[in-house]
Amino acid sequence: MYNDVDMVWLKDPFPYLEGNHDIYFMDDMATVKPWNHSHDLPPPGKKGRPYICSCMIFLRPTIGAKLVLQKWIEELQEQPWTRTKKSNDQPAFNWALMKTEKQADMYLLPQPAFPTGGLYFKNKTWVRETNGSQVIIHNNYILGFEKKIKRFRDYGLWLVDEHASESPLGKL
Repeated sequence: MYNDVDMVWLKDPFPYLEGNHDIYFMDDMATVKPWNHSHDLPPPGKKGRPYICSCMIFLRPTIGAKLVLQKWIEELQEQPWTRTKKSNDQPAFNWALMKTEKQADMYLLPQPAFPTGGLYFKNKTWVRETNGSQVIIHNNYILGFEKKIKRFRDYGLWLVDEHASESPLGKL
């Protein structure tokens, strides 16, 4: 399992990794999906590719998962890596998913359990309606280390022990 550091785990995600799919991932769209949404790779969006977040990926040791990773590497090597073009790994990940969709068994995790920050932090109605369903929340759709910490604190999701340095064992 891989996940970004700007995520908070509220529950054990492993019960959601049901079945024997090759790869599991989260949506990066802030649009509300129905509770029983499809777990297939969503269709391409305006940019010609799906909007899957590379923030949390669970892979099984399968040929299908290896194919996705190999294609991701190839896509990364083909992209220009400059600040002006604002390249990152996520578009390459999405192209790789799209190009290996028929060879790999993919699973889109349920949105109420694995919301993007654009949904969780910006749609209070959705949060109320899905209260208690969240497993991992991504603190994206905001830039800056301090801003992310502040937003986690504002929402009661900053779970770091601020007094760890006072421990008799030293800074933990």
